[in-house]
Amino acid sequence: MAQDNTTSIGDELPTTSRVSPRRRPSQKRSKARSQQILDATAELLDEVGVDDLTTNLIAKQVGISVGSLYHYFPNKHAILYALGERWLEQTRLLLEQIDQWPLATLSLREFVDKVVDQNLKVYKKQQGVLPLVQAMFAIPELRPLDQYHDDMVIAAMAKVFKQLGAHKHVHERERIARAYLELTHALLLVVVSQQGQRAKRTLDDLKWMVEALLQRHLTDID
Repeated sequence: MAQDNTTSIGDELPTTSRVSPRRRPSQKRSKARSQQILDATAELLDEVGVDDLTTNLIAKQVGISVGSLYHYFPNKHAILYALGERWLEQTRLLLEQIDQWPLATLSLREFVDKVVDQNLKVYKKQQGVLPLVQAMFAIPELRPLDQYHDDMVIAAMAKVFKQLGAHKHVHERERIARAYLELTHALLLVVVSQQGQRAKRTLDDLKWMVEALLQRHLTDID
């Protein structure tokens, strides 16, 4: 029997010593400092980008010495990895919510409006998401994040599409889910970089394209 994509929502993301934090903070104060470092990194990503981001800049933004920073993270890539994990956690939570939606009661347009709008909230919530995603793709140490993200979304949406009425082989649903992922991921990154009516028009175009993609496969039952 064919199996769904091997990465599921609850699977743990593997790390290596090069991107693992020095320690997992357990005390409230340590957790707060770790989050402060991640928040500062996200702000700097928007301001200076990945190439000019340094641990010295991050430490200065937080208001601590670089030595203190190294108590939490061994290098810049470890901080970016933790930031990526935080964004993936928000994505995972959304996919779990989608799985609980009353999909049988939603029209295709209602589903598309809801799923795209909720995804946009996740992208907007993560400051510096565009340079972060670019880093996840370009930096070898961060590529497991990019692969994990894709596998997780594809596996989850392939199951959702089945509930919506795409009665196809799992591999075909995963192919459709990848097309959905590539389309939404690319254009949501554009939307978060735009303002006002320009952003709204791009979002409307995205919804139209997603609806057209799914309409074809939900009505073409094989």
